[in-house]
Amino acid sequence: MADVTPTHPVRDLPVGSRVVVRHRLPDGSASDALGDLVAADATTLRIATRRGEVRVARADVLAAKPVPPPPVRRGAPHTAIGTEDLERVMAEHWRPLERLDLGGWRLRAAAGFTGRANSALAVGDPGRPLPEAIAAVEEFYAARGLRPLVAVPHPAGGLGGGTDPADALAARGWTVRTPTLVLTAATDDLPGRAEVGLPAGLRVETAPVPDEAWLARYHYQGAPTVPEAGRRILVSADEQVFVRVVEGGTTVAVARGSLSPGWAGVTAVETAPTHRRRGLGRRVLAEVADWARARGAGATYLQVQGDNTAARALYEGSGFTVHHAYHYRVAPERR
Repeated sequence: MADVTPTHPVRDLPVGSRVVVRHRLPDGSASDALGDLVAADATTLRIATRRGEVRVARADVLAAKPVPPPPVRRGAPHTAIGTEDLERVMAEHWRPLERLDLGGWRLRAAAGFTGRANSALAVGDPGRPLPEAIAAVEEFYAARGLRPLVAVPHPAGGLGGGTDPADALAARGWTVRTPTLVLTAATDDLPGRAEVGLPAGLRVETAPVPDEAWLARYHYQGAPTVPEAGRRILVSADEQVFVRVVEGGTTVAVARGSLSPGWAGVTAVETAPTHRRRGLGRRVLAEVADWARARGAGATYLQVQGDNTAARALYEGSGFTVHHAYHYRVAPERR
């Protein structure tokens, strides 16, 4: 078994998340505060609700939990959620080792393992003019020996031209890297294991942490091994499951499922070249879907590079549709 333990097995309410807090009132009755948690210290929670900010003493909290973001349009949860809210949801499924908030932006670092964990997520207002925000991003990553990278969400189609972050970064010579699509589906609409057969001689195993066999099959961007930072990120969500398909003693396909309030995520889908075109990708997706349904996740997301036509066909054939897109902007090389 790999030496990995969840970094957030039981998490406190994260600042910036949408929460509901049931708390005791002075007359002995109880009330609920629903909104964004804007600050928290050892004694007090501050929740921004529709009717204004509510301060709740921790000693008066009766129950509290994160809740999904509110919809921005009519429709099913997986389509009604806004782009920025979905980006914040996804960020909780792949947490970095280090995070610094710059207004609404999140500066993330994790020893260079994956763009998602080593980029500034440009959603919301950074709390300062864009040139100053970009300079702060450059300083943050330079201090950690990483090339500055910004994740820029935008509508599908194009590269976010006309949006402030994309235009400001382009004007400073930041170049595009890894255009990516975000796909979503209603979890109940996804095929389950009962609908997706498994070739003879294969079996499926699942676990809450990845073992060495799972890690050996997962090759992020072709890397031969998963570094320590990657092992920690893989178990950084509120809950996760690691699925593998086994033939004899060999792991031939893997996937990771992750959980946050109302949402499941699918990452790290990989099949051995010798076992492709045998439906194993559909089967590991089905395993994650059943796991997510059992935990009440009404919506599921995944991310796929825009030019990966084979993966898109797999996901769209399983019921996923495009929600939005994002790409990275990378700073010019320093001379």
